[in-house]
Amino acid sequence: MVLQSVGGSKIYIGTRVALPADLTVDLTDFAAQETEWLQIKGWTNAGALGDASEAITQNFIDADRTVTIGGTKNSAEQQNVFSPIPNDPGQKRLKEAVDSCANYAFKIEWGAGCLTQGPVAISVASPAVITWPGGHGLEAGSPVVFTPGSGTLPTGLTAGTVYYVLPTGLTAKTFQVSATPGGSAIATTAAGTATSITAAAQPVGMTDLFYGIALSKSKNGGEANTAQMATHSIKPNTNIVEV
Repeated sequence: MVLQSVGGSKIYIGTRVALPADLTVDLTDFAAQETEWLQIKGWTNAGALGDASEAITQNFIDADRTVTIGGTKNSAEQQNVFSPIPNDPGQKRLKEAVDSCANYAFKIEWGAGCLTQGPVAISVASPAVITWPGGHGLEAGSPVVFTPGSGTLPTGLTAGTVYYVLPTGLTAKTFQVSATPGGSAIATTAAGTATSITAAAQPVGMTDLFYGIALSKSKNGGEANTAQMATHSIKPNTNIVEV
């Protein structure tokens, strides 16, 4: 068991999106957002995020008891508090979302300040093998991002794109990756020009993605020595994809 701090968490807003007919999303629905995410800075308090089932109850005369079953799923509004930063691109887009009636893509990386980060070597092979000297401590399914130092990654991998650790070939110091959790292992076909490569990985289950609508913005009051903050209400309108 590993305890994870809320401190260091980051929240991102993507672009406007159309809700799917079945109100269900998966990781593939967020692929186009990889180059669109804007971090909403100045985050001071994170609201709770998650689904709850509506309760359906039925009274039984002969048993003198009420039985409850789960009904439709619904996510409560997430109340997030931010320190106003007028020129922050993420806060500007969040304000645009409040002023519109459109749904947007959202991503939260919980406890991002505790991410695992370090230099790696990537082989040119099928599949490519990533070696993390000293050990990586990652689990199958962990999301990983590679960043080249003054050059390019091996052909087959893209800098800044999220990949996922596979169970196959997973050892204390090496692993393979796929474009989606549990997908096909990625192969590299040519060496890159980077003088160094850094990998950064979030723990499994600490990244949440969803489509939702920004409903409101309010400013707090208080006595003289109270910092002015803005509370934004974000309501998920789809399931929450946990990575």
